[in-house]
Amino acid sequence: MKSGIRRDICLACVFWASASSAFAFDHFIMQAPAVSVPAILARHQLNLESPPDSHGISIVSQSDVRTADEVVAELQQDPDVLTIEAQNTVNVPELDSSPQLNQSTAAILDALAGTTPVNYFGNSVWSSYVNQIAAGLIRVSDSHELATGIGVVAVLDTGVDPNHPLIQGSLVPGYDFVNDTPFTASEWSDLSSTTSDILGQPTMTATAVQVNQSTAAILDQSTAAILDTTLLPASFGHGTMVAGLIHLVAPTAQIMPIKAFKGDGSADLSDIVRGIYFAVDNGARVINMSFSMSRRSAALGGALAYATANGVVCVASVGNDGIQARRYPASYPNVIGVASTDNLDERSTFSNYGEHLVEITAPGEGVVTAYPGGHYAVVSGTSFSAPLVSGAMALMLQLDISLNQYEATQGISNAKRLGDEDLGFGRLDLFLALTGLNNPHH
Repeated sequence: MKSGIRRDICLACVFWASASSAFAFDHFIMQAPAVSVPAILARHQLNLESPPDSHGISIVSQSDVRTADEVVAELQQDPDVLTIEAQNTVNVPELDSSPQLNQSTAAILDALAGTTPVNYFGNSVWSSYVNQIAAGLIRVSDSHELATGIGVVAVLDTGVDPNHPLIQGSLVPGYDFVNDTPFTASEWSDLSSTTSDILGQPTMTATAVQVNQSTAAILDQSTAAILDTTLLPASFGHGTMVAGLIHLVAPTAQIMPIKAFKGDGSADLSDIVRGIYFAVDNGARVINMSFSMSRRSAALGGALAYATANGVVCVASVGNDGIQARRYPASYPNVIGVASTDNLDERSTFSNYGEHLVEITAPGEGVVTAYPGGHYAVVSGTSFSAPLVSGAMALMLQLDISLNQYEATQGISNAKRLGDEDLGFGRLDLFLALTGLNNPHH
């Protein structure tokens, strides 16, 4: 197996800057040996904005009359440059397209009915979270007779609510690449103190509030009455909701929050790349990536190769465009691409599909999970199908501590067949995946 990126390689990342001159500021991700970077910068009139970190990731910039395409073409001819590409903004899928649901709104809101507290691995949680339809479909309870999860699952997302009772005890230190802050990757940094205070109120009498196009948060009635949802960033809570679904499947696994995305749902590609390296170097065994992009990235591909070479299993959502198309990172061969199905095992109308994109599907409509402030939410989108599969990886690790990407893919091939080649192995069945881990079907 190839080892991905060597340690003497530099990923030089160029970020957007304020244009204060007559020239445009163009931004790139450059891969090159670290020792060669000064000479490359001099040859191509690039500026080093910050020194390389432990993986040789530097920030550089240029501001002259060359177009971005011209700079890329120029550096591609440089023998010391391994890869060069324009910096991109990456969005969570629910930001780019509003999920069109197969299910009725009434059916989704019915999922909120169970607010009775029940014990779930030492936590008091809502019965609607534990007993939701999605959990029954993928056989969460049956799977826990065999495994409840070990290892660290990295959540490369908007951060999490570090104080949410559901996941607080499962968190390990992560990193906030948006604000360059170690340990706590908090979603609250995206809110004003006033809005944070309002959302921090406990839920007594629940009501559903549509806080964005894919999420209905379950809030106290008094909180709902005064919360101005226009003040919430478009993807606030995304990482917490993803983490809550990993915890549903693998309640004894650990979760490492890595904040590469802002609350508005956008991220610099370079922060995603650095987040993957951080996860691998700090002990993650699984990386959940609930985002997608339409173009390949050499830097992202290199980071994922590094993860695979170090025994880390990578899982990604396939996107919400409702089309047959390649999306990355899900389309990379060393990434498990996850599509969304409804409660009747039909492909969600919004879910992308295709045999070169999808390995497996999981429920992604009207799923109940955690929401910042100690609340819960009903969510829809492929972003919320992927963490159910990431949780499955943590269960499989408990049965096979040396689990790698290939073995993980073979394990989930034991699934409920859907009769559609564009939906991979079919719909996730945790019990089948665990019992058939060493006996894959094709």
